[in-house]
Amino acid sequence: MNLGVNSMGESVSAIDYKQVIEYALEPLIIHSQLKIIYINHAAELFFRASKEEIIGASPLDIFKESSKLAIEKRIDSAYEQPAKVIEETIYRMDGTAVEVELYCHPVLMGDTKAIQTYVRDISDRRAFEKKQKEMSRQINELSSTLVPLLDGIAVLPLIGSIDEERAQQLLDAVPLKVQKQNVECLILDFSGIYNLNSLVAEYIFKINEVLSLLGVRTILTGLRPETALAALEIGANFDSTPTVSTVKDALRLLGVEHQEQLAT
Repeated sequence: MNLGVNSMGESVSAIDYKQVIEYALEPLIIHSQLKIIYINHAAELFFRASKEEIIGASPLDIFKESSKLAIEKRIDSAYEQPAKVIEETIYRMDGTAVEVELYCHPVLMGDTKAIQTYVRDISDRRAFEKKQKEMSRQINELSSTLVPLLDGIAVLPLIGSIDEERAQQLLDAVPLKVQKQNVECLILDFSGIYNLNSLVAEYIFKINEVLSLLGVRTILTGLRPETALAALEIGANFDSTPTVSTVKDALRLLGVEHQEQLAT
């Protein structure tokens, strides 16, 4: 039995790294000169094939045709230094596609230079990201929807966390929708906003400026202290823009003004 010495100066059995690799949970492939020379048990399960079916094949076989040239160049460079982690679509032996992360680094198999490639299935993560993106798209659409209240009066309920991308979408969409729906007064309701920094606040308050240039009056409702602070940080000027607590207060304000106009 081979012995080594640990940090305490005690003799210990040498680690059998082949067993460590064989029973690792993540799929692992070792290949040299575009020929697979070893896979571990996790790789057998992942690729849905036995060692005998996979060993001897080219590692390029698992990639899309459009990716093979770039992957071959990546493999060539990995003989000298570890390659960066990449995300790719690869194929199992039964033809099913799967999204993975790949990490390659050089190893020596005796005197043979080889590449050790770790394969991490990220299909669930990609599916979750896709679902989140779709939910975000739906929220964005909802958040740029003008809700008609009375003739010529609508409310824009701002909901959730607004990042720079979403704020830009609002800036692009809202003025067009205001004109299309013949809105004369738009209530911007901030009561549903729970995250708003000064950069995003700048986009939001630009909507107020654009609407003013279009002859559309705005009333701000539901401003929280942190939102108001973000507005002050960018120097937003509300001298000509009424600010009240709720949408109901905004309608009451419009109703009072309307009555005063009738009286005169």
